[in-house]
Formats: sequence, structure tokens, C-alpha cells
Amino acid sequence: NVFSEETSRLRLAHEIKILRQRRRMTQVQVAAKARMPQSVIARIESGTHSFSIATLYKIAQVFNKQISLVE
Repeated sequence: NVFSEETSRLRLAHEIKILRQRRRMTQVQVAAKARMPQSVIARIESGTHSFSIATLYKIAQVFNKQISLVE
């Protein structure tokens, strides 16, 4: 379902932003630790762009989080 996928993506983007803010990190700091441009973090947090599992994995590592697939 496209609506469900979009909702999940937006929720995940919001969670990434909240995690970053709680850790008092800038987008630049997260990007540097994830080895990606700051613009990628900004686009993800804005909720306007999709992102790959590989990108999500890199960001999850910054926050010591794991990615799991659920059914």
C-alpha cells in the first residue's frame, strides 16, 4: 500500500530528526559520522525525499540503533 509506505517513511524521517536533536547533534555531525553529505540528512529529515536501506543503515549506526524488518 503506497499510503502505508509513505506514512512509514515520514515517521522514520521524524524519528531520525528527534534522535539527532536529543543527542544534541547537528546535521553536519551526523553526516560526518555516517560518511555522507549534510544535504542527505537535511533531505531525509524534511520528509520530501526517499532514502535507501544502505543510507538508513549508516544513519542507524551513528545512533547505535539496529534496523529490523517487521511483517
